[in-house]
Amino acid sequence: MKRDLYFSKSLINAAGSLGFGPDLRVLKELGGLTDFGAFVTNPISLRPRLPTAWPALIQFPGGFLLHTGLPNPGFKNVLKKYSAKWKRSDLPMIIHLMADRPEETQQMVRGLENIENVMAVELGFAPLLSDDIIILNLEMCLGEIPLIFSLPHEQVLNLGPRLIQHGADAISIASPRGALYDQDGKLVTGRLYGQSLFPRSLDVVRSAAMIGLPIIGAGGVWTDADAESMLKAGAMAVETDSQLWVPKEAGASHLP
Repeated sequence: MKRDLYFSKSLINAAGSLGFGPDLRVLKELGGLTDFGAFVTNPISLRPRLPTAWPALIQFPGGFLLHTGLPNPGFKNVLKKYSAKWKRSDLPMIIHLMADRPEETQQMVRGLENIENVMAVELGFAPLLSDDIIILNLEMCLGEIPLIFSLPHEQVLNLGPRLIQHGADAISIASPRGALYDQDGKLVTGRLYGQSLFPRSLDVVRSAAMIGLPIIGAGGVWTDADAESMLKAGAMAVETDSQLWVPKEAGASHLP
């Protein structure tokens, strides 16, 4: 039987913002469990990934570019360390998986089916991955766990409807990518974060809702008013990142 995708509260953290499992100390600092409707893990790959040899955080007006390489201990190691915490969590869990290779994604999704309190899987993809590979991920991973596809702005409206038609449960907005020169003159690519992303993200939510796409808003959500705006525009839930985890170098702070 397929599990239900539901949000008792509309605000959830975005992948990469709060680790691989709920940390009561961190959540207490942020206001406890009552503010969130689910917990989204950091991105997880089948095999361990080391940090990039050239990590970078580069500011620009209204935000920053972050390049980390998405380090993680690998699927089996994450399960060994965190699955018990997932089961005990008062928040339903959304496990974010790196889904560049459909056969590996399928292996991870099947490995989650016997774990209690896993409400859904969110699938994230490498830049420029073809639509055919993303759709193959869907076809190979359909089962009892709801599937959320994390797509960049430009793919939400183009590919999102096809994914929903073929069995995906929701679309979330992935952090957009960009490039900036660092202080040494090296061109660095990475994901973009910050308040300046919000108008574009809100427009994507509005457009998706107009065509009946179940959309989880994200990108530049900095205040309660931003989250409310996305819900008003038609989002089923809202992911937030920058005000939960912002490197000190970026000069930002948590919301009060």
